[in-house]
Amino acid sequence: MFSAIKTLHQGVDVCINNAGLARPEPLLSGKTEGWRTMIDVNVMAVSICTREAYQSMKERNIDDGHIININSMNGHSVVPQSVVHFYSATKYAVTALTEGLRQELREAKTHIRATCISPGLVETGFAFKLHDNDPERAAATYESIRCLKAEDMANAVIYVLSAPPHVQIGDIQMRPTEQIS
Repeated sequence: MFSAIKTLHQGVDVCINNAGLARPEPLLSGKTEGWRTMIDVNVMAVSICTREAYQSMKERNIDDGHIININSMNGHSVVPQSVVHFYSATKYAVTALTEGLRQELREAKTHIRATCISPGLVETGFAFKLHDNDPERAAATYESIRCLKAEDMANAVIYVLSAPPHVQIGDIQMRPTEQIS
């Protein structure tokens, strides 16, 4: 992917890692395969894309780039639902990775910024993947409250990218007004 971006667009100035996958795999009875899938998508893919984006910026002397990780409120608190506990662990990893990235960027003496945007419930296909054996439960997830929309996420990204060069936004935590946890 990064090779194609280099060929078509010279490289990456802004990377938005929007990986998010949950499988219903509790800690006490979950399947290893489901855990690995979540680690691969939510942690490894974010890390690989971050590394490649930084290398692209470094090769082209881009000193004002930005790496944004779309995280989750589950990366800041654990809800009492066993099917998302492992998912929460992967999103806590994204929180730690983003702060570690910020620190490494400072050590490298760049002005490239790193930000997490951590939403609560966003109306996407996420619940249908989590509850793939129960589409009614998945649909009910989005019907119970007025959820965040893709446009809300886009506005958060625009806000982060619009910050003055001397401003580092570490994390935006946002949730629907009606969301309890």
